[in-house]
Amino acid sequence: MAWSSSALETAIGVGTTVLGAGIAFGATMISSEAGYAGVGPNFLPWVVAIVLMVCGVLLVAQARSGGFRHRDAPEGAAQGNWVPFVWVSGGIVLNAALITSIGFILSCSLCFVLAVRGLHLSQGQRDWRAITWLRDAAIGMCIAAPVYWMFSKLLAINLPGLTSTGWI
Repeated sequence: MAWSSSALETAIGVGTTVLGAGIAFGATMISSEAGYAGVGPNFLPWVVAIVLMVCGVLLVAQARSGGFRHRDAPEGAAQGNWVPFVWVSGGIVLNAALITSIGFILSCSLCFVLAVRGLHLSQGQRDWRAITWLRDAAIGMCIAAPVYWMFSKLLAINLPGLTSTGWI
């Protein structure tokens, strides 16, 4: 059964709306107790949920009134490239699995290294030299460390660290 372009576009809008509704349902389970600056921990999930639901409704309306407009013709490979997908997915899974044991900075740096490796492979760049891995790890740490410090020191949000000092 072949789906029409309009049906696929409608399905994307409905899926986006359902995703927003799911996030809204999850947000109802988060405490609304006001925290820093009067904003509770459920504020951002509600913002994301509302924006997704509004975008979903607009996508459905556009799909039902003639389809998505001004879109470029599809480009790229006819099928997915699985090797880069596995590298990026592995980085995300390892980050989630290791964050409590090796800390935020190291787990996020590892995620960055593996995701960058996958993105390089997707572009046909097959550089396996150690210096490339070290450069990517250093960049990952330069991104993850300030994020960790901002959340843990400035916002007083506890993120898993490697040491009890709160700096690593």
